[in-house]
Amino acid sequence: MARAYYSTIFEQPDDQLWAALRDFGNYSWWTDDPVECYIEQGKSGDAVGAIRNIRMGDTLIRQVLLAHSDLDRFYTYEFFESIPYPVRNYQATLRLTPIVDGNRTFVEWWATFDCDPKEYDHWTAFFTNEGFAKWLNTLRSHLKHLP
Repeated sequence: MARAYYSTIFEQPDDQLWAALRDFGNYSWWTDDPVECYIEQGKSGDAVGAIRNIRMGDTLIRQVLLAHSDLDRFYTYEFFESIPYPVRNYQATLRLTPIVDGNRTFVEWWATFDCDPKEYDHWTAFFTNEGFAKWLNTLRSHLKHLP
């Protein structure tokens, strides 16, 4: 099983950051590209079992929320049905941890998945750099524009 991992520090306190990110259905933090996103069947974005439907151009991605904790400030999700990458058993977690010194936040995002063993390095780097690092940098950019 492969594991992609990325961590960074945000200058915002964890409660402020979690307030923005806790809704699994709000995908606008992660991209500057036009995207349609909603939670299917009218469920809330913090309901375990909620399915996030994301459309970016011709690409449709559906992900299901497996775990969500306001107390521990994390959520875990996986692809629902088809996956737009040649990987299997993809499961990802986004977690926020307070940094008391400076009232900042340690953010971790990781995924485990299976793929052809010859492709481990490629897909691990892809999800780390083209996924988690890129999305968190976009989030950082969006937060700069908030009051």
